[in-house]
Amino acid sequence: MNESMFPPGTPVCVRQTIIKRGENIVSETVGVVESWDENPTGSWFVHGKNDRLQLKRLTLRKVDNELTSIVIDDATSIAKIEAAAPKG
Repeated sequence: MNESMFPPGTPVCVRQTIIKRGENIVSETVGVVESWDENPTGSWFVHGKNDRLQLKRLTLRKVDNELTSIVIDDATSIAKIEAAAPKG
């Protein structure tokens, strides 16, 4: 996922597929990109930066102004959407 395609201020729809035995669960989150971060987990990983597994996180501001942080993985797709027109 190339974060330069979705700079801060870009309205997006993030779709994640959670793979379970017998079914897949799809979750969609719509919001505006606030920031991208890559932070280590508490897990040790032999070939990671500083021997830690790095996770890419996307912070979105949802329509109701809630901030949410989403871990981006191989089962995540991000699509640009049109910004909602202001009411009134």
